[in-house]
Amino acid sequence: MDDTDKKLLNLIQEDFPITAAPFAEVADRLGIGELEVRERVGRLKEEGIIRRIGAVFDLRKLGFTSTLCAARVPEDKVRPFVSVVNACPGVTHNYRRENDYNIWFTLIVPGEEELAADLARIKRETGIDDILSLRAVRTFKINARFEV
Repeated sequence: MDDTDKKLLNLIQEDFPITAAPFAEVADRLGIGELEVRERVGRLKEEGIIRRIGAVFDLRKLGFTSTLCAARVPEDKVRPFVSVVNACPGVTHNYRRENDYNIWFTLIVPGEEELAADLARIKRETGIDDILSLRAVRTFKINARFEV
């Protein structure tokens, strides 16, 4: 990774232009050609340095609600439980922990009714009732930016 890659990464994670030709604008800001920007972004994606380029929305302002869930799932039911959870369109993360509450996932849905319905459906379809819904009361992670 050279200095131009680093400048590119710093620019696109903080101020990616929302225009008809965003890569051309990035190229102008960096003083290089648009094709070079596209090639660099493509290479950085192939190398796994860039996972995705996308917007971060304030879910509450858009009317969505979210929760972090912790479930106590017996070992023999982990796979079927995870399959049901992963089938939910609003699940953004699902991971295993070494704890009594061994499966954790985040769920984002359009509203409170949908949240209650999705959690009830997960419980009904899996037979797992011990699922904690740990709603955020404060936002701590406001901006994750990594100076390269």
